[in-house]
Amino acid sequence: MAALVAAPGTAQAASAGRSSEGSTPIYSYDRAVRETVYVATGKDSDGDGRTDRVAVDIIRPREAAEQGKKVPVILNPSPYFQSIGRGPEAQAKTYDEQGRPVQFPLFYDNYFVPRGYAVALLDTPGTNRSDGCADVGGPSDVAAAKSVVDWFNGRADGFDSRTGGSGVDADWTNGSVGMIGKSYEGSVINGVAATGVEGLKTVVPIAGPTSWYNYYFYKGASTNSTEGIAGHARYVETEEVKARCKAMDRALIEGSPRNGNWTDMWTERDYVRNSDKVRASVFAVYGLQDLNVRAQHLNKWWDGLAENGVERKIWLSTAAHADPFDFRRQEWVTTLHRWFDHYLMDYDNGIEREPMADIERAPDKWTTDTTWPPSGTGGATLHPAAGKVAGVGTLNTEPSSAPGAVEFTDDPTLGELDWAADVDRSTPAKASFTTMPLNRELRLSGHGSVKLKVTPTTSSATLSAVLVDLGPDTIRDYKTGGGIQILPEKECFGSGTTGDTGCFKKAVPTTKKVEQTVFSRGWADLGHYAGFPKREITPGKQYEITVDLGTADHVVPAGHRLALIVAGTDKPYIDAPASKPKLTVDLSGSSAELPVVGGGLALTRATGGDRT
Repeated sequence: MAALVAAPGTAQAASAGRSSEGSTPIYSYDRAVRETVYVATGKDSDGDGRTDRVAVDIIRPREAAEQGKKVPVILNPSPYFQSIGRGPEAQAKTYDEQGRPVQFPLFYDNYFVPRGYAVALLDTPGTNRSDGCADVGGPSDVAAAKSVVDWFNGRADGFDSRTGGSGVDADWTNGSVGMIGKSYEGSVINGVAATGVEGLKTVVPIAGPTSWYNYYFYKGASTNSTEGIAGHARYVETEEVKARCKAMDRALIEGSPRNGNWTDMWTERDYVRNSDKVRASVFAVYGLQDLNVRAQHLNKWWDGLAENGVERKIWLSTAAHADPFDFRRQEWVTTLHRWFDHYLMDYDNGIEREPMADIERAPDKWTTDTTWPPSGTGGATLHPAAGKVAGVGTLNTEPSSAPGAVEFTDDPTLGELDWAADVDRSTPAKASFTTMPLNRELRLSGHGSVKLKVTPTTSSATLSAVLVDLGPDTIRDYKTGGGIQILPEKECFGSGTTGDTGCFKKAVPTTKKVEQTVFSRGWADLGHYAGFPKREITPGKQYEITVDLGTADHVVPAGHRLALIVAGTDKPYIDAPASKPKLTVDLSGSSAELPVVGGGLALTRATGGDRT
């Protein structure tokens, strides 16, 4: 591992040349060029009659420019540089009296600029020093970031002022761009990658939405607050921007009906449909217990990238909505360094030939897979059957000759952890089905689904399906700080100055002993049993609906049991329906299709086959 720690203010320098290990810190950080360029996006999202310009704060090695050496760019687009800040320390951009950038949030600048990279932080439209309106991963956000990539490649106009001013060229870069960012930022990155823009060589989306519909709805079930996507835009905008962006606000509200129907607005924010256009390599990072940007965002996106032959790598942690800098810091910096060196500086360091996937099995315990999902993974079916106790049944590899039916009543005050704790007890709000203790470990890797035949007693109903590992374990406490504790002690990465030290608080896992672990879940509104649009449902009539489960990679150990729980509202992850229906599930037409490493044979061997 390369040395990471440097004293603030030190201009790390070494002899020029390319190390066999990769790029080395041969340029000074304190002398770096710091500038702001305003790039024309080709959009007028705030309707003021002029093309929006977005602010890009850039830091790049001065010596490289003096020597005539062109450098690649690491681009981080964000709406958060002045609203909530970046990282657990809420770092914001800072500027000197002349408006020149001083602090660049996070470690990218401190670490990579001395190694010969430029780092560019883009204020997405409607935020900080950029024109326009926030449209939450929509055409304005994507066009802005794409325009910046175009500017780095001489295809867009840049200026030294937000209005008027002189033109600025990016003649110091070789046009190779890598994008990185978390959450909202990651969605913009996915959106730009899906345009196939030339010059974008790699993207590193961290917990990035791939379809904004799937951030707010899952098959019609509302998964976030009633403020919805318009509230998300207002969250990152200043009061002045909110005042001038009322038309965009109305468009976001009108384009996201609360009935969960698909609209053109969701199509604009669905990057999966254009996954075949992705030309950049993809290094994706997601939290398997992220209940903000949920694992469903991986389902079709990853499949589409695979079908398109995109070079890709993935890290799956058991943390929640977290940056790998906070759950696997040293390995992350080293891996990211090698990734950018390969795709932006053409180092033949072999990273593209290394295992595709790193999976966290227990807090700070990781395994790797050559490909992901692993070779030999296949769909395997489990069939629920009623048991001797009402609402507590069995889960079998073969259909039962008399599977029966179960009933439960939606209780919006309960959620998946409540259901899992009572998995073997008859309770009115859920139906549970379990295997016998497994003969051998069983690994589920990928995304599955649960097919249900359901009869409601009211005209509105919401359904949840969760998979549970029943057995003792020590896990990241993802419900507390995302499974991460931030310590007061700091460590430094790269170089720094007084205004941007490059030093960050350390982070360690928070853990918890549990008796059961929910590791995959999915939701649906019964009115979307036939897709879009939402249909009226008739009390007493049976409907068939498939609940898509989020991507998982979990090993159920030998001796543990696998459980499927079906219920109504999953507090606090989805909104409750207008009524509190009782639902009857016909088990003869219900099943779970799961992604099992080893396929159906592995499932049969682990469960011991049929035990109805």
